[in-house]
Amino acid sequence: MKSLDELAKIRDEARKKMEIRAGESGEKTKIIVGMGTCGIAAGARETMGAVLQELEKRNLDNVLVTQTGCVGLCEQEPILEVEIPGQPRISYGKVSAEKARQIIARHVVNGNIIGEWVINR
Repeated sequence: MKSLDELAKIRDEARKKMEIRAGESGEKTKIIVGMGTCGIAAGARETMGAVLQELEKRNLDNVLVTQTGCVGLCEQEPILEVEIPGQPRISYGKVSAEKARQIIARHVVNGNIIGEWVINR
């Protein structure tokens, strides 16, 4: 780091990343990843990482990402839920990192629900 401008840029990037995880929801799309013990054992950390990477890659700052504990469907973990304002919450089951990337692209960005992966509407 050589200047205050560089420090300000680093600060702004860090704030943006923090807002994705803990920002005000308002009219933002929400993505909720099941991170209970069963979810983590099934790969939820990798799923969460893929979600965050894909949102950053696509520069989507209108999406709030949170986590939740076990939702009682351990056989469907990792579970990822998408809640777009004005639409019902969609729950996807057995979401690998690759499926998470596709959910961001197809559902969050383009509004197309991936029916074969849905476990609850």
